[in-house]
Amino acid sequence: MASGGIDMEVIRQKVGDAEEFRSKQLRARDMLRGDLDDKDLDEFVQERVLTTTLEKASDWARGNSFFPLTFGLACCAIEMMTVAASRLDIARFGYEAFRASPRQADLLVLSGRISIKMAPVIRRIYDQMLEPKYVIAMGACSSSMGVFNNYAIVPADKFMPVDVHVPGCPPRPEALMHGILELRSMVHGDPTLGWRERYQAEGTEEVYPLAPADATGVNVFGAGGTEGTNA
Repeated sequence: MASGGIDMEVIRQKVGDAEEFRSKQLRARDMLRGDLDDKDLDEFVQERVLTTTLEKASDWARGNSFFPLTFGLACCAIEMMTVAASRLDIARFGYEAFRASPRQADLLVLSGRISIKMAPVIRRIYDQMLEPKYVIAMGACSSSMGVFNNYAIVPADKFMPVDVHVPGCPPRPEALMHGILELRSMVHGDPTLGWRERYQAEGTEEVYPLAPADATGVNVFGAGGTEGTNA
């Protein structure tokens, strides 16, 4: 099956016959009874016991159970919805539980263009999300302002940390799926290491100044500024 330039082939393989399965059941019974000798017991343990650290087990669970926020900005949101549909079905990876509250979500997909008036709203939603939390900038608009490269649009990484950028206008659902899986790989490796830490880019966020308390402007700029409209 070919979809969006990605070739996938489903191969069905026989796991084992009934006799082999019965043999494993008998060995498990003998182990519980204490009837296995040292050599057979060592072999049984090596085949079935996996040792790891608490941190790695926690990272594995976290990377396989993202809770995305039910939040869409523009046309990319349609592609994001498609990821949860039957064709791609992100439930295979444990990401199907979209949450309607930021306090129950740990993944924010910025699916569309971000206006300067929407930026503080998005930042507030991000601040209310669970820790550790992750952000995917989906599409050219939220990554680099895209085709709407004008004074009204701002890229996401100007005012908040972004872990993965997914290019495209709009990117296909397969591209978003790839971005989510790349994020999962990052979480499994080191969930505290984002791109700002990797490149020592802390403090590069361009935070817009807050308007004075008596300002009447409905914009991210202060009252009286010439960058935007004050009403």
